[in-house]
Amino acid sequence: MTPAVDVSNLSVSLGGVSILDDVTTSVERGQFVGLVGPNGAGKTTLIRSLNGVLTPDAGTVLIEGERIHDLSSKAASRLVATVPQSPSLSFAFDVRETVEMGRMPHVDRFEGTTPADRDAVERAMERTDVTQFADRSITDVSGGERQRVFLARALAQETPVLLLDEPTSNLDVNHQIRTLELVRELADEGRTVVAAIHELDLAARYCDELRLLYDGTVRADGSPETVLSESNVERAFDTSAAVAENPVTGSTEVVALPDAAAATGHVHVVGGGGAAARYLYALDAAGYEVSVGAVNEGDTDASVADRLDCDAVTVPPYAPVDDEARAAVDERVRAADAVLVADVVVGSGNLPNLEAALAADSLVVVEGRPFAARNHAGEAAARTHAALRERGTVVGPDEAIEAVRAAVDHGNGGPRREDRPSPDRS
Repeated sequence: MTPAVDVSNLSVSLGGVSILDDVTTSVERGQFVGLVGPNGAGKTTLIRSLNGVLTPDAGTVLIEGERIHDLSSKAASRLVATVPQSPSLSFAFDVRETVEMGRMPHVDRFEGTTPADRDAVERAMERTDVTQFADRSITDVSGGERQRVFLARALAQETPVLLLDEPTSNLDVNHQIRTLELVRELADEGRTVVAAIHELDLAARYCDELRLLYDGTVRADGSPETVLSESNVERAFDTSAAVAENPVTGSTEVVALPDAAAATGHVHVVGGGGAAARYLYALDAAGYEVSVGAVNEGDTDASVADRLDCDAVTVPPYAPVDDEARAAVDERVRAADAVLVADVVVGSGNLPNLEAALAADSLVVVEGRPFAARNHAGEAAARTHAALRERGTVVGPDEAIEAVRAAVDHGNGGPRREDRPSPDRS
């Protein structure tokens, strides 16, 4: 069967600088393929070559068996639709008019739009959840909403191939997930999707296959777990990384690591419900002595700790943190060179973990989700979390490991590690 996208020996230079060099790859119909790689690797250039905007110096691009660069703009636009990285318009069209532009490749200039065109526009707006501001100017919607409008325009185009250049840029975590869930659905329905994606974890979670670009060409291709090996990530991004299976999603997860030579010391992690899993993998791979708790037996974080042979304070399933467990957590906090508080859901049962973390000499607080959205313990938890924020370094999930490294290396005036008691693990 002919691939939906077939690239052969593609080379592209811009301003006399070689961007892509002898790229050869293909994408089967109904696949969702992610383009990953460092900034400047050529992901956007490849996207613009696939849709015919850039003419290559050499090589060919076939879309559904057609040489895309031999087609008229209108004919090419019936085969492939593109959502750019930073969508913008020169004029203040309203949202509905913007989405209607997706029908232009199908509209006969003498007949105008048809009921089928209008139905396609309405379906696209409903599917991307932009109908509620259909009459607002495109200049009056937020960056995230604008991204969804341009995705709606691409859906209204009804092409067999969809190209997206960093579709989750400028989106909060919630809209990143919603956008990629929708794109995943489109691929499952038979649409072929190629997307340049900066976030490796999201690419691994949603894509069928990945293409790793660096030094101007495709250096690895295949399943996410094959492409995102530690050696591939290190070569492409010039950084050490921990690669493991996310215990919640089952997909490959990549966490950049600090210099392994500096990764010594004890880090205690406050987690639960899988919130700490990625940090346990990364900290262990970096060489730290890691403890976690208190967590419930059978909890995802407890299972990961067991798999990594990390020290874990546990309580029975569904049981709260009792006095004995709290005392064990206090020991580990006192002995730790740094304490990492993951963005865990907080209830009255695990609030003692956060209270214990207040005694840390060096503290890192992760906020991937607003605390109000995960606080089920009321005002007491809100006060404790505010105190943690005030005492510690507040970071996003991707900055957590580097923040821990800084906390361990520099501390904040607490006692030296050799003067601290070791936790009792009996």
